[in-house]
Amino acid sequence: MAAIVISPFDVFLCLSITFPHSLPAKLINGGIAGLIGVTCVFPIDLAKTRLQNQQNGQRMYTSMSDCLIKTIRSEGYFGMYRGAAVNLTLVTPEKAIKLAANDFFRHHLAKDGKKLTLIKEMLAGCGAGTCQVIVTTPMEMLKIQLQDAGRIAAQKKLMAAQAQLNPSTGAGAAESVVETRTTAMQITRDLLRSKGIAGLYKGLGATLLRDVPFSIVYFPLFANLNKLGQTTPDVKAPFYVSFLAGCLAGSTAAVAVNPCDVIKTRLQSLQRGVNEDTYSGIIDCARKIWRNEGPTAFLKGAYCRALVIAPLFGIAQVVYFIGIAEYFLDMLPMRRD
Repeated sequence: MAAIVISPFDVFLCLSITFPHSLPAKLINGGIAGLIGVTCVFPIDLAKTRLQNQQNGQRMYTSMSDCLIKTIRSEGYFGMYRGAAVNLTLVTPEKAIKLAANDFFRHHLAKDGKKLTLIKEMLAGCGAGTCQVIVTTPMEMLKIQLQDAGRIAAQKKLMAAQAQLNPSTGAGAAESVVETRTTAMQITRDLLRSKGIAGLYKGLGATLLRDVPFSIVYFPLFANLNKLGQTTPDVKAPFYVSFLAGCLAGSTAAVAVNPCDVIKTRLQSLQRGVNEDTYSGIIDCARKIWRNEGPTAFLKGAYCRALVIAPLFGIAQVVYFIGIAEYFLDMLPMRRD
């Protein structure tokens, strides 16, 4: 018997049939939430990436605040937003797939009309996370290269400054410090030319390893926390309950899967700093991190990730539950009259 493969496009098609008026609203709400959330928390996400990528060879930053201060000093205020354009472009389809797929799986797992069990809620989250990586993987791949470029350039400048103290090597080191700013389009073209479409999906396995467990934890936890603010099952929870539920569920899931996020970030980084390890796969990466940096290295950037995910998903759930898109879509028939 042939295997049945369900793509996000199949999910959207089924959603448009099952919920004929809600699919456009889900897409718009997901996009609005993503754009607002990314704009607010992107500098923290940049600090997370740089903290996770630095190894024992040459540590540039001691904390999130230290990273952001040094980034502003060396790259200016907008240096904190390197790679933001990639996220702002792709966050709409990413969030739309995640939210719409979760609703799709929840609907079909509850065909008998009964309340979803915890296992079924986790399965719905698993399906959502699996569908999401089609957009997430290339988005993260491009974003990480742009975010980490400043760290590598700063490391080279620091080594050049140190080398200048030695007259015999100072000139050569100083000449090598030239930061060439690349764009997402240049990276995309280079990857497609050299490795094909697979180049954009480097780290796909690690992304699945992070996003599937994240969704398994996040969606059931949010649904149950949000229910605490509902007076009856048919009434939406208040604004602040949805926001707090999204923040708490998001931060909990983010910290829980942070070791997978560290591995994914390391695997997707194309450039390495001085004396930094290279990795051949997930197991090799995990083994080298454990051996060379210790188990605490798997928690690098965990508090940054919690600070990123909490408001990001809090905003997403508020927009989603308030129904901003539904409000504007309901106005369309009035405009036609």
